[in-house]
Amino acid sequence: MPVRSLSSSVLKWPKREEVLQKLEAWAKEVMEQYSEIQCVGYLGSLARGDWGVGSDVDVVVVVNRKDRELHRRLFFSLLRLPVPVDLLLYGEEELKSPRLQRFLQGVIWLRKKEVGDEDLH
Repeated sequence: MPVRSLSSSVLKWPKREEVLQKLEAWAKEVMEQYSEIQCVGYLGSLARGDWGVGSDVDVVVVVNRKDRELHRRLFFSLLRLPVPVDLLLYGEEELKSPRLQRFLQGVIWLRKKEVGDEDLH
């Protein structure tokens, strides 16, 4: 019995450099827009260099005060990036936790304000 073959599809994923460029532009924009943001970075496969097709971006944002509405705004603004994003939002006080400091050791910081830089490894 003859079977019709499906059309071939190609999975297209943006290059790492494109994602980094758009992420850097986003970080600059949100830090100018929201004064409570102290720094923006990324971790995970993008930071390690083993990022590829199907990977998401793990974005870390440190704020001087946690605000649920800010979290929501940042999350929705990240929808402009060309890949899925996990947003990790921390308050400055949380950075004092040794456990969190260990977790954040792999972060590549894109933007930082001068205040609190000594806490970021």
